[in-house]
Amino acid sequence: TGSIPPELGNMSKLHYLELNNNRLTGHIPPELGKLTDLFDLNVANNDLEGPIPDHLSSCTNLNSLNVHGNKFSGTIPRAFQKLESMTYLNLSNNNIKGPIPVELSRIGNLDTLDLSNNKINGIIPPSIGDLEHLLKMNLSRNHITGVVPADFGNLRSIMEIDLSNNDISGPIPEALTQLQNLFLLRLENNNLTGNIGSLANCLSLNVLNVSHNNLAGDIPKNNNFSRFSSDSFIGNPGLCGSWLNSPCHHVSRPTVRVSISRAAILGIAIGGLVILLMVLVAACRPHNPPPFLDGSLDKPVTYSTPKLVILHMNMALHVYEDIMRMTENLSEKYIIGHGASSTVYKCVLKNCKPVAIKRLYSHNPQSMKQFETELEMLSGIKHRNLVSLQAYSLSHLGSLLFYDYMENGSLWDLLHGPTKKKTLDWDTRLKIAYGAAQGLAYLHHDCSPRIIHRDVKSSNILLDKDLEARLTDFGIAKSLCVSKTHTSTYIMGTIGYIDPEYARTSHLTEKSDVYSYGIVLLELLTRRKAVDDESNLHHLVMSKTGNNEVMEMVDPDISSTCKDLGVVKKVFQLALLCTKRQPSDRPTMHQVTRVLGSFMLSEQPPAAAAATSTTLTASCYVDEYANLKTPHNVNCSSMSASDAELFLRFGQVISQNSV
Repeated sequence: TGSIPPELGNMSKLHYLELNNNRLTGHIPPELGKLTDLFDLNVANNDLEGPIPDHLSSCTNLNSLNVHGNKFSGTIPRAFQKLESMTYLNLSNNNIKGPIPVELSRIGNLDTLDLSNNKINGIIPPSIGDLEHLLKMNLSRNHITGVVPADFGNLRSIMEIDLSNNDISGPIPEALTQLQNLFLLRLENNNLTGNIGSLANCLSLNVLNVSHNNLAGDIPKNNNFSRFSSDSFIGNPGLCGSWLNSPCHHVSRPTVRVSISRAAILGIAIGGLVILLMVLVAACRPHNPPPFLDGSLDKPVTYSTPKLVILHMNMALHVYEDIMRMTENLSEKYIIGHGASSTVYKCVLKNCKPVAIKRLYSHNPQSMKQFETELEMLSGIKHRNLVSLQAYSLSHLGSLLFYDYMENGSLWDLLHGPTKKKTLDWDTRLKIAYGAAQGLAYLHHDCSPRIIHRDVKSSNILLDKDLEARLTDFGIAKSLCVSKTHTSTYIMGTIGYIDPEYARTSHLTEKSDVYSYGIVLLELLTRRKAVDDESNLHHLVMSKTGNNEVMEMVDPDISSTCKDLGVVKKVFQLALLCTKRQPSDRPTMHQVTRVLGSFMLSEQPPAAAAATSTTLTASCYVDEYANLKTPHNVNCSSMSASDAELFLRFGQVISQNSV
């Protein structure tokens, strides 16, 4: 309770200031503007009021600002344009008024912008379309007028747009069809006009709501619109289609009464007879060969059934028609999951074994050959912790990838899904973390060429019947966006898991995967989502490190099943090392597997832990953890130079980030 002490502004080395979820009152003291090294400021869910001070723009290293759920008033400071390092800005659920300043579009690294539930008015500045790294934008529940800027078509990285509950008018711009990574689009309760046909080309859309506007025309029946319920379209009297149980009756144009002479009528009749004779003559002639693609006589146009390329004996004796018959042409009842770029179906083969079919939304015929080459390369990658590609089919009808079917779904399902299929004890979580790390290490260090996953997240870690972790979607994230002409600036990944340095520089390395993997570790430890409407898991964990409160975030299921909470503490520390700000400070995945391997061995009986030379090396890690105050004194004859270097760095991060 009480106010924020101005004296905090004297803590010149402060990096994280997390004051959220309290009963703080008063203003944000301008003295906080002196914290030039401040990285994260979170005062969400308090009773703070007054304007947001311009002085915060002096915190030039500020990466995240969250003032959600207070009583702040005034306008958005134009001086925020100085915060060039800012990636996360959340001013939602306050009393902020005035227009959105054009200056916000100059925060070039911004990936999340949430101004929802305020009293903001005026138009949306078209220059917001210049935020090329923006992933999530929420401007809902304000008093915004004007139109949806066509410049939004430049937001090629955007995944979520929410403009609902405003006074926006005009059509939905065609430019939105360029947003092939757009996952969520909410435009309900506005005054939009025109049709929605162009949205059928937004192939990644998984959440759409355009209800309660003035839209008209047919609701598309093709592509991905089959996943949306009627609630997405109601309240638009002019919209029609099967989704609304309102068939479209296209009224023909009124006829114009024209006087026609007898001579004209006679001419029309004779002309009709001539055309009829020509049709009869053509029908009696022998059938000519079908037309050709390029006029040559050796390349006829054929509309053959797509080819199914078999890569695994499990798929032997199957053809494309078999798959379509078994899934009733990929009927909805066979769907087992949706993603930002695909829908996944379950199919039981002739041998009674199930496979998972991933139907990709993105489709670019020009890149088909390159994609096929990459798939053939991926087919040769075999590892117990990777999901195998069993077959594929690429055609104008769409791209289908056939994978091993995983009985226990994804790690995301197990952690956050509506039904928890199995209780996740500590040993199981450690096993999953180790398996996923092994799969990723194989891609980084043992494949030729090496593969960067690009989208490591809990929903891309699948679990077989024994809860063994199997990494999926590796090697195809880049291919899913090959149609983009600006791949050098296109940010691939999922909000909450994206490496901030990658988002800032667009430079992708294996260390970007390491960062994402560190977020997965935090999910496993806390059973919290990587990001939700109010918080970012990594920011939340970092806010607890200074006060040694991180262990309070441990999932109770771990506390009740783990024999040694010291190991849990060390996994927390490993996750912090993986998510260090500078990529060079993060370990490699090969090093991560060695550390996790040592933790697994520490949980085993002594006899099992001494089985191999690898075990001796791993055990040495555990034995030497007590020597943190003098990490240079590590002495283990079985430890290689690179392992010793890793242990030194790991010891340092434990000392610096006590949990």
